Amino acid sequence: MKIAIIDESAARASIIEDGLAELDSPEIHILTQRQGLLAQIEAIGPDIVLMDLGNPSRDVLEEYFAVSRALARPIAMFVDESDDEAITASIDAGVSAYVVDGLSKNRIKPLLDLAVKRFNAFARLQKDLNEAQGKLAERETIDRAKRILMDSRKVSEPEAYAELRRKAMSSNRRIAEIAEAVVTAHELMGD
Repeated sequence: MKIAIIDESAARASIIEDGLAELDSPEIHILTQRQGLLAQIEAIGPDIVLMDLGNPSRDVLEEYFAVSRALARPIAMFVDESDDEAITASIDAGVSAYVVDGLSKNRIKPLLDLAVKRFNAFARLQKDLNEAQGKLAERETIDRAKRILMDSRKVSEPEAYAELRRKAMSSNRRIAEIAEAVVTAHELMGD
């Protein structure tokens, strides 16, 4: 497992590193510079990112939230003090675990596990949402193509659908692809 630890303090980063000792041969990368942080993380390609920010200013938090939004990885963020706005912003930025005053060696591994599980759960929900939206968009395109066929050929809805289905089967394509072609052709013809 590749783990990136982001912390400007080497002492705090070592606490996190010590907390990861029970993992089976983790590849740990400690990043202490904020300049070019996203590029550094992308070059490493970590499985998880652990950020210890201590008591960050608003600008520093916003900078790290921008990094969080750009990464599609589990992220655990450690801070010293609770802040409702920062918690809300961290959730919006995709932080999997926002830990207040929790930087201790014995808590690192359970928090890492939590961050990974929350990230995976959210990723599954996002995938399901994307699939549902895709199916809905396909259904709308098919319905639109049926309406075009019904209007132009004066056929019933079942007949229009059967025509789309026949064409899809004969051309070895999905009905949604045929429907998209019908809609596009209709738009090009200006009907």
